[in-house]
Amino acid sequence: MNLEITGTGRYIPEVVVPNKDFLKNIFYTQKGEKIELDPRETIQKFEEITGIRERRYARPDQSTSDLATEAAIKAIEDAGINPETLDGIFVAHNFGDIRKDQIQTDQVPSLAARVKYNLGIYNPDCIAFDLLYGCPGWIQALIVAYHSILAKQGKNYLIIGAESLSRTIDQHNRDCMIFSDGAGAIVVEARSEENHSGILSTASQTFAKDEAFYLTYDVSYNQADKSNTRFIRMQGRKIYEFSLKYVPLAMKTCLEKSGVPIGEVKKVLLHQANEKMDEAIIKRFYKLYDMDTPVGIMPMNIHLLGNSSVATIPTLLDLMLKGELEGHIIEKGDVIIMASVGAGMNINAITYKF
Repeated sequence: MNLEITGTGRYIPEVVVPNKDFLKNIFYTQKGEKIELDPRETIQKFEEITGIRERRYARPDQSTSDLATEAAIKAIEDAGINPETLDGIFVAHNFGDIRKDQIQTDQVPSLAARVKYNLGIYNPDCIAFDLLYGCPGWIQALIVAYHSILAKQGKNYLIIGAESLSRTIDQHNRDCMIFSDGAGAIVVEARSEENHSGILSTASQTFAKDEAFYLTYDVSYNQADKSNTRFIRMQGRKIYEFSLKYVPLAMKTCLEKSGVPIGEVKKVLLHQANEKMDEAIIKRFYKLYDMDTPVGIMPMNIHLLGNSSVATIPTLLDLMLKGELEGHIIEKGDVIIMASVGAGMNINAITYKF
């Protein structure tokens, strides 16, 4: 048996936040020193590095599980299945539900259980659980579903990546401009190996000896803030160097396990974290094969959607499969690689044939 993607869906929040909205922010360094640089120059440099021009935020009345539910409904409709036949719902996220203007995360019950409730699914044999694996969480959830199908523990799974990072950012940290909200979902179903499609290989790694705290939760860069509220914080340079060193190697390991020649790979979907970083990763990956990066191999949507963590790859996949990402399509027989890196530090990759 193998696993095939039979339906995809996404939810892109309606609230558009352009870079100019950050002109009013007062930024500080990690040491608490006020950054005196002209805000326009700060934003210009940010856009040159990340490629982000705008991002999307959830409405005040929405939380992560709401976004996840919207994407799930669309994936189920696209797959044309009865949701009562699902054997499992896996939701990848990092911070649970955080209501607007609140500081506590809420993960009881799990987001997957909330999605199941929202979908009105009764079937008690449809298990629902969350997966925390940093930005690679959605890919890891797909890998878990893959192994569940191979172990004959089910036939149909709903895999969701959802995040509301706008509720976790420090407005005094320049990194706050990177993060966004959104959700992407897929339905996967067991299929006979005779179809010669589905997941061909996987790879996963966790580096936690020196790298575990490259991404953390900590107080504001503004030392005048005594609220003790904690926000997402990352060591950008270390993450960049780590990603360039290890992600291409993991992708190569995954591809070689599949037996597919590098020349047959049609698209590489990387977690939309940072345009410059993704471009460097893909360049190093092809350099491992003594090749130049093929034109159009790596689709991106970070320019308009920002970095929505676990939601970036399933959102990108849905846009491509629906023919809504200009210049990028996926056709029957195409082989793609999906890869991600994030908090942990975790890395993973999948080789998939449509």
